[in-house]
Amino acid sequence: MSQLNRRTLLAAAGITVAVPGVARATPDPFQLGVASGDPRSDGVVLWTRLAAAPLDADGGMGTRTVRVDWEIATDANFAHVVQTGYEHAVPADGHSVHAEPRGLAPNAWYFYRFKADGHLSPVGRTRTAPARGVGVASLEFAFASCQHFEVGWYHAHRYITADNPDVVLFLGDYMYEKPSHLASKVRRYVALDGVVNALPEYRIRYAQHHLDPDLKACHAAAPWLVVFDDHEVKNNWYGVRSAIPEQRRKDAFRAFWENMPLPKSMKPTSAAIKLYRRIEWGTLARFHMMDTRQYRNRQAPARDCGKVNSTTRTLTGPAQEQWLLDGLTARGSGWDFLGQQVFFAHRDYDGDLRTCDGNNDSWDGYRANRARIIQGWIDCKVRNPVVLTGDVHTHWANDLRLNPAGPIVGTELVTSSITSKGRNKPGGAWNNPGLNFIGNHRGYVRVTVNAQQLTAEWTRLSSILERDPAKVTMSVSRRYVVLDGQPGLTT
Repeated sequence: MSQLNRRTLLAAAGITVAVPGVARATPDPFQLGVASGDPRSDGVVLWTRLAAAPLDADGGMGTRTVRVDWEIATDANFAHVVQTGYEHAVPADGHSVHAEPRGLAPNAWYFYRFKADGHLSPVGRTRTAPARGVGVASLEFAFASCQHFEVGWYHAHRYITADNPDVVLFLGDYMYEKPSHLASKVRRYVALDGVVNALPEYRIRYAQHHLDPDLKACHAAAPWLVVFDDHEVKNNWYGVRSAIPEQRRKDAFRAFWENMPLPKSMKPTSAAIKLYRRIEWGTLARFHMMDTRQYRNRQAPARDCGKVNSTTRTLTGPAQEQWLLDGLTARGSGWDFLGQQVFFAHRDYDGDLRTCDGNNDSWDGYRANRARIIQGWIDCKVRNPVVLTGDVHTHWANDLRLNPAGPIVGTELVTSSITSKGRNKPGGAWNNPGLNFIGNHRGYVRVTVNAQQLTAEWTRLSSILERDPAKVTMSVSRRYVVLDGQPGLTT
């Protein structure tokens, strides 16, 4: 791409452009916005990443170490600042900042901002979780996944922001490592338009996403809980013995941490990252955020029932499986949400359970692992187990059973994509009565939960191809309720 064309595209995107030979003020290093995540009862992670030239390999920050001050207040005007501090943004971390204030009040909203190089960042809004053991009247959250940048505009994020949720869950495929081949692409990658597979390239791809104004506003509106799926590394990758080079995994994990509001303790130093963790929300709810890529065995060949039903194959890995079961066994929460990536419920194409014709990239390819988890929550009498899922680019609402003919023992809510192309099975015909609803459209799921019930709404955007927000509407395709202590979906 010519420098002139690149400058034109950058300027059209609202990105500061350097013109050779023309003096100007120090560029704004906060062009990628701000975010927060992983709320605890006494604190939260505050994130930004300095980038004076966002789509340069070094973000335009060179080899400098930059002091970044932060402050957090109870009001948007910062008349009542409750904490201040500073971090050093260093080149080795892509000049990302992960500040972790502690000693904040539980169950409270706050405002935060950063200062560096004489610039103030945009103001972000965040909150802490309710304290352990404390009753909570209600919780509102949205969850989403799969936002291929080129194929659509991020209108869904604008509507999530307008919903004013307590927390946002993003369940994977925040970015795609490869370009789209769809003819309906509405925008292009400005800096790199091919496959990314090294740290500088991953950094640029994330920067392109963070420049989107709707995504940027959604990050600033509420704390996020994030996990990756496959495209943050490479499509359909699996486990530590994958054919993907170790350096590529290391770079991909590092870039993910640098660009997400994750705590410092998660920073990877090798080709591994400890991503699964648990967030409590008083006595009302727990979020068990999972990793279904890093520890899995390789996907079984199609219709290979021997491997599909093997008791030794795993999607979670033994350590994460035990961690999850231990967390589900713990008392003190009304609702247990499993925030994870791939389709959990059983799906059958032909009505013959002996054919093993499900999607082996999903839990259908690791049936014994799934059965142990379901049996675990049955044995320890988990009151309200709810699986939250992304990946499949279509909306689903599923009743869960230990086996297809058994009683309902849980619920799965599946979100479609922010933009990624839908890939529903033609005709939507599946031989499983637990699959209550399939919606092949773009959107997200919003959830309201209290002690008595959960209400889930599957949203539908009128278009992802239309740029003008005034011409794009959002509606509710389906609404279901789950009653406390009564597994299964009702209308």
